[in-house]
Amino acid sequence: MRKGGQDGRGEEAGGDAGGTGEETGEETAEGTAEGTAEGTAEGTAEGSGEATGEGTGEGTGEGAEEEKAEGTGDPAWRQDGLRRVLSWIALLVAAGAGALLSVGAFLGVYVRPTSDDWCALWKARDMGVLGITSDFYRTQNGRVTNAFVTGLLYSDGMRGPKLLPAFLILTLGAGLFLLARTALRSLRRAARAGDGPTDPPADPPTVLLVAAAALIAALLFFAGTRSYQVLLWAPATISHTLPSVIGVWTVLGAVRAARSGLRWARAAAVVSALLAGVALGMLSEPFTLVAGLFSATAGVLCLPRFGWTRDRYVSTWCAAACLGLLTGLTLLYTSPGARWRRAQHPPEPLSAASIGETFHDWWRLWQTVGGQWAYLGTLAVGVLLGLALAVTDPRQEGGARRGAPGLPPRALFRVAVILPLPLIGLAALAVVFGLRSGYGDTGWTYGRTWTSFLLPLLIALWAYGAWGGLLLGRRLSAATRPAARGAVLVAAGAVAVGSVAALVQPVQALTTSTVVRSVAWDRQNARIRQEVAAGAREVAYEPLLIGGLTEPLYASSYKRDWAAQCTATYYGVNRIHRP
Repeated sequence: MRKGGQDGRGEEAGGDAGGTGEETGEETAEGTAEGTAEGTAEGTAEGSGEATGEGTGEGTGEGAEEEKAEGTGDPAWRQDGLRRVLSWIALLVAAGAGALLSVGAFLGVYVRPTSDDWCALWKARDMGVLGITSDFYRTQNGRVTNAFVTGLLYSDGMRGPKLLPAFLILTLGAGLFLLARTALRSLRRAARAGDGPTDPPADPPTVLLVAAAALIAALLFFAGTRSYQVLLWAPATISHTLPSVIGVWTVLGAVRAARSGLRWARAAAVVSALLAGVALGMLSEPFTLVAGLFSATAGVLCLPRFGWTRDRYVSTWCAAACLGLLTGLTLLYTSPGARWRRAQHPPEPLSAASIGETFHDWWRLWQTVGGQWAYLGTLAVGVLLGLALAVTDPRQEGGARRGAPGLPPRALFRVAVILPLPLIGLAALAVVFGLRSGYGDTGWTYGRTWTSFLLPLLIALWAYGAWGGLLLGRRLSAATRPAARGAVLVAAGAVAVGSVAALVQPVQALTTSTVVRSVAWDRQNARIRQEVAAGAREVAYEPLLIGGLTEPLYASSYKRDWAAQCTATYYGVNRIHRP
């Protein structure tokens, strides 16, 4: 039976418009690390000399105070005050974003079936995990990984979809935090490596990293045009949100393996990248395009001949990821289900007009994204992190030696800094082209698919903000410019806090619609089950719309109403009709 393809027809036509970040994170961390080594060494030597000259314990303490003042242009009390203010702002942002994410996770309890859920429920119940996987491959869309995850998730009815939002929030937030902390630690050590023995670098401010990870996750889930689909509707989250989470943790594993220095760990990371690529290629076409583009670019930049890396580990890992993605996408594209899907929605012939329309859709997409000013919150929280790093490991002009191990040459560094935004734009264009080919001229409005490039965009904005905040923190560190530094701090803090506040209304609306629908659905479900138990073969069903998704009995004819047919099969009746 050809109906209810996973995430294929869930959104109504004409809906409203609404290895990736690790590169950017490393660029930021590199910029952060650039100015740390010499300043620490000089301050240590100077403070030690003064303390020795004094020859007393009291002199040692005074020498340390003078060292801090001379090394940064600020008295110690002013630095401590700045640290405290930054920590309190970050705590406010983290608490606000965390509260919103907690609400989103709890809303999973109120998720009820709609659109593709109906088909997934009865197929997982009647066919089992392997049966639904075979059905997707042969008759639906060829997304084997997607079907397997769907079968597992719906194997116990709606329990899995209700728990999925909390799982996504926890894993994405934790992955972003660990990835950012690992990248900053690694690159700050790399920046110091060429300057001889120094004190161990201070850990990145934990509360600011927590604030950044929580805010990025909150913006990804709640700032777009399709919040319900991105977080609460399982068919869309499996196809478009889960791949980003898998990508973050795969990159984190690769970075940890690189830091370990163990050959077996690196080999395992490369094999994992290959296998994850194959699985992701059969899970989500948009994510495959975005991840493949970023992986290929990172692999080229990290070739040893360009001087950034000493071995081929990064390039080999990226090549394995690209090979896996290509293999998975090829298996999907050549499957019987994908061929049937293309037959139902024949793509437009490639022409100058169609290319022009694709660029027009791409431009409208970015107008929609640009209209959400809350995304600037990631830039602001990055600035706060940069200011904190400038205080934690201060430096006047200058920076770590360019030849330090782990840091790229100057020309390559400039390329790596400039590339993320053009790559994100190109990735979005590829996604829009695919959506237009598969769904027609309204495909670009399917906001659930934007997650694949919105997450790299948010990470890039955070990284640019951290780099800019670090440079500003150094330039404004002199005691004669406290007002300018205070102004930057107030502005960045206001934008970050305002970004969190801007999400309150969307979360409130999402909560209201989800809870109200769950109450109405439960009442209707109880009535239908009573009628079925009494022997009814046809039951009345009142459509309960939510999230711009298709509900049963909205097609032009019952024969074409796949949602209604799946609903009838789920309840075990011959037909459903409106009250």
